Amino acid sequence: MAADRAALPDGLLSDVKNWLDITWDDEATDAKMSGLIASGMAYLDGKLGEEGDYTVDGLPRTLLLEYCRYGRDSALDVFENNYRPLLLAMQHERRVRAFELENAAPAQG
Repeated sequence: MAADRAALPDGLLSDVKNWLDITWDDEATDAKMSGLIASGMAYLDGKLGEEGDYTVDGLPRTLLLEYCRYGRDSALDVFENNYRPLLLAMQHERRVRAFELENAAPAQG
């Protein structure tokens, strides 16, 4: 599912702006950053294979913040190369969680 720039998770735009040291408020900047956040969420969800939670600390959030930094700096062409180990780690974490859920022992009782 594609992220909707008009319906980002609460506080995410503010968190990204803080990460990028954007201390001013204006509609054009907010619109640009909201689009970049939505694009980053869609990209990372595709890499993850499911919707990531970008509101809690962890690899999906870290990668989204960095994606936005690279996007703001017009450097998305090198993002995947530079963050490949973290992208793979994010994928592995998801697969390990899925494996653990599939192989969990049934509850005793």
